[in-house]
Amino acid sequence: MLPKLFFDHFQNTSFIAESDGELIGFLIGFLSQSKENEAYIHFVGIHPEFRKQQIGKVLYERFIAVAKQNNREIIRCVTSPVNKTSIAFHIKMGFGIETGNKKIDGVEVIANYDGEGQDRVLFTKKLY
Repeated sequence: MLPKLFFDHFQNTSFIAESDGELIGFLIGFLSQSKENEAYIHFVGIHPEFRKQQIGKVLYERFIAVAKQNNREIIRCVTSPVNKTSIAFHIKMGFGIETGNKKIDGVEVIANYDGEGQDRVLFTKKLY
């Protein structure tokens, strides 16, 4: 279950998808408070039985629309370099991979981004 605080504090920028009253997907995002032209997708999940049904795409499109309504020019998000499905999804959604300081399997990553040994792929999508 998702912590209630995400929807209490980010309810205007976080979305859920349901089927027959059951949670099947979610996107937790926010508008940056320190970078007025940026928005950030913190994490996303789609129930395995509902993947490849465009649910993630719809959740991203809703977040992008809110970011645009709030005059954000850039959306950022992060994933693990081992998550090839996430990398492919973000590229398909028009995100670019930021230049890193090392490569893993040919993908640019920032080494130790989330702590020692926690390399991450950083994505950026320009809205305008």
